[in-house]
Amino acid sequence: MEHPLVSAYQAALPRYERQREAAVTLLGNVLAQAGLKIHHLTGRVKRPASLADKLRRKPGRYRHLDDLTDLVGVRVITYFESDVAVVSRLLEEHFEVDWANSVDKGKVHDPDRFGYMGVHYVLRAPRSTAGVLQGLRFEVQIRSILQHAWAEIEHDLGYKNREAVPREVRRRFNRLSGLLEMADEEFMALHRLSRDYAANLPARVLDNPDSVYIDAQSMSYLLGVPPVRDLDAAVATALNVPLLVGWPDPDRPQRLAQLLHYVGVHSVGLLNKELRRQGEEIVRFAALLLPRLREVWLPAGGARPGVSVVHYALLQVCAAPNLKPADVASLIDMGTADRTDGFVQAVRDAHAELGLQTS
Repeated sequence: MEHPLVSAYQAALPRYERQREAAVTLLGNVLAQAGLKIHHLTGRVKRPASLADKLRRKPGRYRHLDDLTDLVGVRVITYFESDVAVVSRLLEEHFEVDWANSVDKGKVHDPDRFGYMGVHYVLRAPRSTAGVLQGLRFEVQIRSILQHAWAEIEHDLGYKNREAVPREVRRRFNRLSGLLEMADEEFMALHRLSRDYAANLPARVLDNPDSVYIDAQSMSYLLGVPPVRDLDAAVATALNVPLLVGWPDPDRPQRLAQLLHYVGVHSVGLLNKELRRQGEEIVRFAALLLPRLREVWLPAGGARPGVSVVHYALLQVCAAPNLKPADVASLIDMGTADRTDGFVQAVRDAHAELGLQTS
C-alpha cells in the first residue's frame, strides 16, 4: 500500500518542479550579483520512489510534506574549495538558514576521516519572497569539483559510511581522500598565483618587459596598452573602419600568443621593439591585404584587437622561407581549407605589392 505522503507528493509534483526552477534562478541571481564564477548550478526534485524509501526507513518521523526539507534540492559546484566558504557566506546573508538541519560535513570527520563532502544547508527564501518559493524549505549542497567527484564515485560504489567499507579498501579510500584534499589546495594555489601574476603584469611590463613571457594573460593586457593598442588604432584608421574594442573572443589572446611564438617572439620586450620598428610597414601591409580579405578580415565591419600583431606575424612569415602563411591561417582559426587557400594567396599578393611600393 502506497504511503499517503507519497501520493500527496506525486499530486503536488508540478508545484515542486516550479519551486525547483525558482530556487535555481534565485540562487543564480545571488551568485551572479556577487560576481562569483562557479562551475555549475543545478536543481532537482526528489523522486517519489526515493521518498517512499525514506519513509520506510524512518517510519512515523514525517507526518506532513512540509516536515521534509529535501523535496527540492539545489547543487552548487565551485571550481575551488575556498569558494565553498564564499558561497556559504552568501547564502547565509541572503536566506534564512535552518541550522538544525544544516551541516558542514567537512568538519564532522576525524583526522583520518572517511569521505570528502562539502556543505549542506537547508534554506528558506527571504520572507519578502513572493510566489512559489514563499515558505518553502529546500536543500542546498555546496561542493568543489573534486569534492563532487569524490561524492559521486563514492555513491556509485555504494559506500555511504565508514562501516560500509571493507577494511581491505578503507586505507585506500583514506589515501585518496588526502590526495584530493592536496589537489584542491594546489588548484587554489595555482589560482592565487595566476591572479597575482595578472595583478603584477602592468608593473613588470613597465619596469622589465624583456622578462615578461608572451602568454594569454600578458597578451590580454597588451591589447589595451601601447604600442599594440596604438598600432591597432592606426591600422583601423588606415582601413577606414572602427577598432572593435571589447570584441567577444576570449580565445583571441591565446591565439595571438601562439602566433607570436610561431614567428619567434617570446617576450613582451621583443614584441614592443618589433612593433615600433615595423609600425609603418605593418599599417601599409594591412591596407594592401584588406581588399583581398574583406569578408573574413573585418567581422561586424571593424578590426579586432590585435590586428597589428597578426599583420606583423604575417610579415615575418613572408620573409622567412621556413614559415608558412597556412600555419598562420590555422593559428588564427581561418576555418575551411578553401578559405585557407584564398588567405594564403591574398597574403602573398599583398606582400609582393608591398615590396614594389617599398622599392
